[in-house]
Amino acid sequence: MIRLQTPISEADIRALRTGDVVQLNGIVVTARDAAHKLMIENFIRTDAIKRPDLYARLKPLLEGGVIYHCGPVVAQNADGSYRFVAAGPTTSIREEPYEADVIGHFKVRAVIGKGGMGAKTLAACQQYGAVYFHAVGGAATLIASVVEEVEDVLLKDELGVPEAFWVIRVKDWELVVTMDSHGNSLHAEIEQQSGARLKELIG
Repeated sequence: MIRLQTPISEADIRALRTGDVVQLNGIVVTARDAAHKLMIENFIRTDAIKRPDLYARLKPLLEGGVIYHCGPVVAQNADGSYRFVAAGPTTSIREEPYEADVIGHFKVRAVIGKGGMGAKTLAACQQYGAVYFHAVGGAATLIASVVEEVEDVLLKDELGVPEAFWVIRVKDWELVVTMDSHGNSLHAEIEQQSGARLKELIG
């Protein structure tokens, strides 16, 4: 078991290989479709930063950090703080049009989701030093139990609860590296093997 603490160094990420099991600790930021689109349009594919206050809050969280593709179910405590009730992963391929640019711009070190991502994201992992961690689908309540604290939420009113940037602190979250910084993708390998086997079966 490899223990990782955010912010994560490029060297620690480059040392990982597909199949490695890690225990992740520290800050993770949730981001789904609307959040990725917002980052692209306001920070990355633009001549100037359009929302500098938001950018100033996100940049230190994402540099060396981790993005989780997740639309959580969240409850509010009596003191006004929040807690995660369910935190299952979103299908990551939805973020394929954006993720490579987000990784490159913010120097994100890891992305968590389910189902893997495509060639563009894999190339960005190689170029910038990032990995993809696979989270088990159907285990939303279990994953919520590793969230020690909801530290902040950004744009909840603007984007809605599932699409907001939730800043959470996790403890001992066990994840599997399924795309590494060396061009390896277990998702692509399984797809190729399955395709070859299907051709054999149908002749």
